[in-house]
Amino acid sequence: MSLDPIYYAISWILLRWHSFWDAIGIPEERVIGTNWAWILAIFCLVVTLRVILFPVFVKQIKSQRAMQALQPKVKALQEKHKGDRETLQKEMMELYRTEKANPLMGCLPMFLQIPVFFGLFHVLQHLDPNISDANKQLYGWPLDQFNSAAHAHLFNAPISAKFGSSAAELSVLGADGTTVKVVAGILVLVMMATTFLTQRQMILKTGWAEDPQQLMIQRLMLYGIPFSLLISGALFPIGVVIYWVTNNLFTLAQQQWVLRKFPPPQMSNKGGSAGRVAPGTKASGGKNPVQPARTGGLFGRKNAPEPASPVVDTKALGPKPGAKPVNPKKGARPANKPKG
Repeated sequence: MSLDPIYYAISWILLRWHSFWDAIGIPEERVIGTNWAWILAIFCLVVTLRVILFPVFVKQIKSQRAMQALQPKVKALQEKHKGDRETLQKEMMELYRTEKANPLMGCLPMFLQIPVFFGLFHVLQHLDPNISDANKQLYGWPLDQFNSAAHAHLFNAPISAKFGSSAAELSVLGADGTTVKVVAGILVLVMMATTFLTQRQMILKTGWAEDPQQLMIQRLMLYGIPFSLLISGALFPIGVVIYWVTNNLFTLAQQQWVLRKFPPPQMSNKGGSAGRVAPGTKASGGKNPVQPARTGGLFGRKNAPEPASPVVDTKALGPKPGAKPVNPKKGARPANKPKG
């Protein structure tokens, strides 16, 4: 399947935003070693795509809420079919089908952005100033804008260069290898950190899953993907890393807004911050399921109030007025009468 439509769409959005920033007076020449019109065009590419994908993001939130609401039923199935993994998986798939819940919906926005990511990767890789004029005009690029983008820099590092660029590739771009590695290395670390934070934010707000399949996906998203970027990030052009970091920051802000405006059920109580404790850690009281939010106390738990009265009710243990003492001794006064 050809990705040419994606290449054309990404190029069109980039060119339109670059023309916009150029029209309002953003200079073409470098300022602080950066061609800001192209950096802002990449930033606005993210904003444009996220606005288009916002309905999908809402579906992702609804799917995660639906999966969370099914956790008690999932746990009951786990207890019922303990040791029978095959039957458990069949029962859980039937449960998801009956309740119209899709475990993979939580990953849908990321899957939809993968073609965009590879499309931008290809377009930026294509920004070679030494190719023929005919090839420069592929995907709807005018010659002047192609040449401008091919020489665009971020802090004196070309946006088409990458951490792993060879000396020959850097020579074609007229770039300094040390500058490229420093800029690209810092951006890759920021990319890893923001990727981790976006996944952590969602998990802390919605809680860890009880379903082993969902738990495995959560762990993969939280730890596996950021770690993989340590290696694969060296192959990404700087422009792609800028796109990824901007996308992560947009996701953090969007998730925070949605989760505050439409909090999960266990977050709806005032002051609550419930959710399952991360796997491998101990929760207070030795329990680890998803719990409704509680007000006050550490982790949203309310400490038991001190009893207002003594534990032993001395009045109940004392004799009633007028009652005779048991086994009275000679000369003893009834306990209910005062001395004298």
